[in-house]
Amino acid sequence: MTSIVKRCPARGLWLRGVVTAGILAFTTTSMQAQDFPNKPIRIVVPYAAGGPSDTGTRLAAEPLARELGKPIVVENRGGGGGLNATEAYFKGEIDGYTILVGAIGPLTIIPAFKSVSYDVEKDVVPLTTVWRSAQVLAVRPTLGIKTVAEFVAYARANPNKLTIGSAGVGAVTHLAIEVLKREAKIDVIHVPFRSTSESLPQLMGGQIDALFGDGPIIAPQVRSGHIVALAVAGPARGQALPDVMTMAEAGFPTVTAESWFGLVVSSKTPQPIIERLQSALATAQKDPAYHEKLAKQGASAGEPGPAALAKLIRDDATKWSQVIKAAGIKPQ
Repeated sequence: MTSIVKRCPARGLWLRGVVTAGILAFTTTSMQAQDFPNKPIRIVVPYAAGGPSDTGTRLAAEPLARELGKPIVVENRGGGGGLNATEAYFKGEIDGYTILVGAIGPLTIIPAFKSVSYDVEKDVVPLTTVWRSAQVLAVRPTLGIKTVAEFVAYARANPNKLTIGSAGVGAVTHLAIEVLKREAKIDVIHVPFRSTSESLPQLMGGQIDALFGDGPIIAPQVRSGHIVALAVAGPARGQALPDVMTMAEAGFPTVTAESWFGLVVSSKTPQPIIERLQSALATAQKDPAYHEKLAKQGASAGEPGPAALAKLIRDDATKWSQVIKAAGIKPQ
């Protein structure tokens, strides 16, 4: 049987319109990518200036600017533990000229216990990691404890007596405490502050007994003898404190906690521009001077590239959501 399909002029015009619109959109995007960048690029850091996120971003921005041939402006927007600027970014105009510093808090920890306006899996496109540094367990010298074994023994003999400071409820420093409590089977008192820069003076003054803090931040006080570092909660000894053993060496291999920051863009960014940024960063991060400057800060860029950052986000999201659920942590 032969069927006859009558042509519909209106439908034909509609189809031609759709095809034409698609071609125009593709052409426009391609032209944008070829011309990218034709003006300065902005990187939004969702924290105040001077911290690891700011330092790591500025170090990466130097070789990236040379590779792209355009200035890069770093803009700090603190507040809400990094959440405020992160939410604002994904609600803003997306054209590839604004990059966000994606942090462990807004991308893996906060969404585990608080509703956010973005979907990490759907909205975030990783570019590369720019900073990784492990947390360090440190104590006041007057406590008379020199090793993790001594710390655990003291905590077991004196349940709910030791006070350990963190950078706030739900911060990675707090979660590190929860992991240590679980793995070492100890009970301690968590004392939250608003940042490590607030908890550190309290430890030095003897108001608290211990803290988990970012290695590069507390290293100067360790070297000066104002506090005693017991162990690094990372896969290897940190460059900031190379003589301090890891938690694994101390007998607790699952007590790991690292701060990290990476560059990300919205999934609404044109794909050719995403690829251009990823390619430029891959070249920029091969600069030896970049790694030397990071090393002087006691940090590293970790494994470069979008795949490594994507895996880091997925792994930490799973890990920390489990810790948060088990500890019953609620938003403040």
